[in-house]
Amino acid sequence: MHAFRHISPWLTGLLIALVMTITQASADDSATATPSGDWLGVLATPGGELRLLVTASEQADGSYRGELESLDQAPGQKIPMSEFAIDADTMRFAIAAMGASYSGQWNAQTQRYEGEFSQGMAFPLAFARPEAVEISVVEGMDGVWEGMLTRGETELAFTLNVETGEDGTQVTLDSVTQAAYGIPVTDFARDGEMIGFRVPAANVTYRGRLSADGDAMSGQWNRPGFPDAEVGFQRTAAVVTGPNRPQEPTGPFPYTVETVRFDNSEAEGVTLAGTLTIPAGDGPFPAAILISGSGPQDRDETVWTHRPFAVLADHLTRNGIAVLRYDDRGFAESTGDFAASTSLDFASDTEAALAWLEARPEIDTSAIGLIGHSEGGLIAPIVAAANDAIAFLVLLAGPGTTGEQIILDQSLAAARAGGRSEEELDVLARLIPQITGTVSAAADEEAARSALNALFTDETLALLGAAPAQRELLVSQNVRAWQRTFLQHDPADYLSRVDQPVLAVNGSLDLQVLPGPNLAGLEAGLSGNPDVTVLELEGLNHMFQTAQTGTIAEYAEIEETFAPHALDLISGWIAVRFVN
Repeated sequence: MHAFRHISPWLTGLLIALVMTITQASADDSATATPSGDWLGVLATPGGELRLLVTASEQADGSYRGELESLDQAPGQKIPMSEFAIDADTMRFAIAAMGASYSGQWNAQTQRYEGEFSQGMAFPLAFARPEAVEISVVEGMDGVWEGMLTRGETELAFTLNVETGEDGTQVTLDSVTQAAYGIPVTDFARDGEMIGFRVPAANVTYRGRLSADGDAMSGQWNRPGFPDAEVGFQRTAAVVTGPNRPQEPTGPFPYTVETVRFDNSEAEGVTLAGTLTIPAGDGPFPAAILISGSGPQDRDETVWTHRPFAVLADHLTRNGIAVLRYDDRGFAESTGDFAASTSLDFASDTEAALAWLEARPEIDTSAIGLIGHSEGGLIAPIVAAANDAIAFLVLLAGPGTTGEQIILDQSLAAARAGGRSEEELDVLARLIPQITGTVSAAADEEAARSALNALFTDETLALLGAAPAQRELLVSQNVRAWQRTFLQHDPADYLSRVDQPVLAVNGSLDLQVLPGPNLAGLEAGLSGNPDVTVLELEGLNHMFQTAQTGTIAEYAEIEETFAPHALDLISGWIAVRFVN
């Protein structure tokens, strides 16, 4: 899972509704003859432009499914829409997880859908085909540029990544010293030897001059409230290369790989798409069902070009264990409504996966277990507590405390790692339980909404680092069904009924599901179970990578996808019990 990404929205960067503009195309009514495909909008913010991509996919019944991608903020991460409709006249969508909605009408003259985007406030928004949108190309700047900012005794190392492709020139900044990577850079421009860009996330403006050979530049780094600094950059590589992922599985594989689909008979409209890997040789084989963490996840649990579930499935299958992994409902190739679903709904999907797997002749039905990561480690005990067909559980960074406690611990740990002062931590320690307690105690969504509106005064929002205009967005995110279900969840209610063998592991550097309280909670909840192994793995983060800090910003920079000794621990623990 991506770190219980829905748990602390008041502490994370939010997609704020701002004015959206788009370049006008030529008048041609054929654009909406088939509304399937991509529609691009350009978000004009005070800090620069951000591109939003809507993808419309036609379903078997003639309806359409929609996904949103912020190309500059989170490339490759598709956000499923809770509602979506598109035809020759209108485009409408809603994203419940963001408290956002849109309604637009087709303008045949401008060849775009024109309407309003609402996220607490309403703003103009237009979408056109990507090929109709003007792209920006900056010549002669592609490459990796290393720089250093020195201000007093403080030194910050930067890497500026410039790459030109079909979508124009795209630029990101890595703050290497602060372990923050892939920060969007906007307004990147060249006028002869003069270079300029903005870093909206840090409110930074840079203006510099290229050297005669074009491989160095120096200029002023401006951030309001701080003295201007001289920053130089040196080009160290001619092209930007993708991150190295040495553990990425590549064929040919010494096992069978099968693309599968199965229905959840208990949930109308939910068909799950996945991959089954079966070891070579004669079966039947023990098997594991992988359960992803929070947020919309594909079958590989892809995050920042890492595919941890693909790596785990490859390792297990090479060691004699079949593996079924699948896309979350309503995401990637699976159908259903992700945004309206809770952890209990996802548990129902796991039960459907179990029923489907039990019917496969290659599988030993007495040796099917669940491997859940983060929220998946919450879901696995829910399923196992009520189903004796489950043979074992592996809980990877699974929660052992209540949802409210996890949010508090996670939020304070992240704030502390981010350098927040003790005074700021004290404020958060007071405010976060107020927010979570208010939502958890509310009888329903409407009551939670009313209570949070009263709690989120301008003063409270300021303490949380939010503006008054963000009030409605913060309220909408925190009253969702998923959030309320998570806050009210206590793993102890299920763990005491789990009598299958359990392996529970956390990384010592996990800042999202902290190892101390959660492993202790799991051990206490499983105290009546005779076969329980609880381990804290030194130096690993929430994704089970060998890490230095454990911060989310570090995930993408680490080449390792899944620590080899953690993989060996999991496969060895299962093999001792179930592999002949």
